[in-house]
Amino acid sequence: MIEVTDLTKYYGRLAAVKDLNFRIESGEIVGFLGPNGAGKTTTMRMLTCFTPPSKGTARIMGMDVLADSYDIRKKIGYLPENVPLYPWMRVESYLRFVAKAKGVVSSKQVEDIKRITEAVDIYSVRHRVIKTLSKGYRQRVGLAQAMIGDPPILILDEPTIGLDPRQIREIRQLIKGFARNRTVILSTHILPEVSQICDRVIIINKGSVIAEDTPRNLALSHGASIRAQITARADPTELYTLLSGLPHSHAVHIANENNGEATAVVESSEDMDIRSDIARAVLQKGWDLIELRAVQATLEDVFIDLVTEENDSEKYAAEDVSKEETS
Repeated sequence: MIEVTDLTKYYGRLAAVKDLNFRIESGEIVGFLGPNGAGKTTTMRMLTCFTPPSKGTARIMGMDVLADSYDIRKKIGYLPENVPLYPWMRVESYLRFVAKAKGVVSSKQVEDIKRITEAVDIYSVRHRVIKTLSKGYRQRVGLAQAMIGDPPILILDEPTIGLDPRQIREIRQLIKGFARNRTVILSTHILPEVSQICDRVIIINKGSVIAEDTPRNLALSHGASIRAQITARADPTELYTLLSGLPHSHAVHIANENNGEATAVVESSEDMDIRSDIARAVLQKGWDLIELRAVQATLEDVFIDLVTEENDSEKYAAEDVSKEETS
């Protein structure tokens, strides 16, 4: 469905995207993740034929983004980070304009717009002026314009940015509904959202892919440590000191303290479960042990670890080069 090979984009001497390689199959929902400036939006703009690559290739449904850009655009619904709305237009008029621009046959436009406005729950505001709508409704209008023409591929860049938790949940449900018969690429900073929606995750940093797998496999394979969460009736400072001194305890984080109880997360070395050591130490202190359980690494943990690890490795490599040059 989507095949990217050595895709690169330069802005002057800056490589915003460098030698990207990945493949997305038909019907997959793929989370496209990375810190700010990683190259996510640039990649999406190349896939949607808004920006030509400097080198490399991207093929969408067998078509090349350079040679077949017009035909590819008909197959893609794109929601950029800044929703392309005309605030002085009414919702229905705007969607008719989009349908005409996308080449939807006139006889099908009314039916298409009715179906989509009902699907994204904006049928009741179809006669409203866009600038009078709330942020959540404007985002729904943006999703509606991406859906016009019934494209088999949806590319959504930060579709829930700026929304409140209730609106985020509603947009998430809409995306899951849209994805039943489509291929979806979703870029977002809300990582629990990715875990709930996406079949697979691609993480990029500084323009290159650094990890690619299912959210579950990433959490299992990149979790550098086993985590245990403990709640005890103890002073948080004393609990921290006790847990930090245990063998194989690599890091301790006090997560919460309330009414004389303290909750901490303990990271231990790989394949080393120290829950029994924690329990024994707490009970020997005479403290009440309220809860003790294993905590699986989340996608957010993996993301932070991977990005931090890569940034640190580049930093140390640069320092080594600097030392060699000055020696």
